[in-house]
Amino acid sequence: MSSSFHFISGLPRSGSTLIGAILRQNPAFSASITSPVALLCGALQQKMSGNTEFATFFDDARRASLLRGVFGSYYANLGDNRVVFDTNRTWTGKIPLLASLFPSARIICCVRDIGWIIDSIERILAQNPLQLSRIFNYAPGMSVYARAEMLMNADTGLIGQAWSTLREAWFGDSAQRLIVIPYDNLVQEPARVLRQLYEELHEPPFQHDFDRVVYDEPEFDVQLGMPGLHRVEGKVAARPRLPSIPPDLFAKYAEAGFWRRSELNARGVKIL
Repeated sequence: MSSSFHFISGLPRSGSTLIGAILRQNPAFSASITSPVALLCGALQQKMSGNTEFATFFDDARRASLLRGVFGSYYANLGDNRVVFDTNRTWTGKIPLLASLFPSARIICCVRDIGWIIDSIERILAQNPLQLSRIFNYAPGMSVYARAEMLMNADTGLIGQAWSTLREAWFGDSAQRLIVIPYDNLVQEPARVLRQLYEELHEPPFQHDFDRVVYDEPEFDVQLGMPGLHRVEGKVAARPRLPSIPPDLFAKYAEAGFWRRSELNARGVKIL
């Protein structure tokens, strides 16, 4: 397969579905919500490691070839010469692997204030009061504080795990591969953000229609117990609102946005 690969990662509810929906307007691009490719690669790596009797049959060249084959097989239906954006929040924890497999790949990282991410998840829950979510192990009767604790768990939480691996990438040796897109910038200045993104990816300009961006994955969202989670429709625009979570919970994570502090950007991560 002669397609090139980039990756979409970062924090949940921070614009990854929106940026994918915009990029899909370009017929040369392919982008979607979270794919199983990262999971498949992880499973294959385990089988090629020392925990099986077949480990001696693998060297690094064969491992790399097989892992690239996962990408090639999964996206084979797209044909050749496409620019593929594979989405998974775990990619920020696997940048050395991605760099080895695809030396020119960049990782687009969508970010947003943690308080607003929690707020966004709570709003989706409130819109579906008759359903329980797999994100919270289908547990009924939890408080917003208990749900926030689950979300922020560094090992298993929807937000905490992504935040931890994003910090790992930000401060790591491969930080120059990151392209960070703050959610507010994307919804307030979509034309500028996309123009600069194309420049960073060395792709020819494309005229996107920011007034009609449409995408949905209803079946995926229903099995999560959160219908509408990945629905995008209409004009890209900021929609100011008051938080729906308690102010003390919002304030608890006010300092978590490390990407806003220039003194912490020693490696010069590109922020659009």
